[in-house]
Amino acid sequence: MKLILTQEVTGLGAAGDVVEVKDGYGRNYLIPRGFGIRWTRGGEKTIESIKKAREARSVRDVDHAKQVKATLEGSTFNVAVRAGDGGRLFGAVTAADIASAITQAGGEVDKRTIVVTNPIKSLGAHTVTVKVHDDVEAQVNLNVVSA
Repeated sequence: MKLILTQEVTGLGAAGDVVEVKDGYGRNYLIPRGFGIRWTRGGEKTIESIKKAREARSVRDVDHAKQVKATLEGSTFNVAVRAGDGGRLFGAVTAADIASAITQAGGEVDKRTIVVTNPIKSLGAHTVTVKVHDDVEAQVNLNVVSA
């Protein structure tokens, strides 16, 4: 099945790419979640609009990415969550929570660029990776505090 990706899918491609996937994967996972649409001959216009939107959102070049990286790594961001008596969280800190905390502090990060390797389930200091650009990754310091 040929699909046009509408969002970046890890291991598959970026928004605007035309990919060939198994029928079940496309029909049962990618299309219902809005990660892709079926490829058609009229889809060329869709591809161009998706690529223009992606370029407008993305970091312009590697130099700009390094500036963003320096800004992110130079700060510690507080993430307020509900926690129990022993400091254990009710659930885990999500990429959306982290993106929201960074945005409130004045940064601009898309939640899909945040990589949380191990789920954050306790209060205290933690480190996550943010893919600022294809070649640039920032190590962001988080301070998870009780709300």
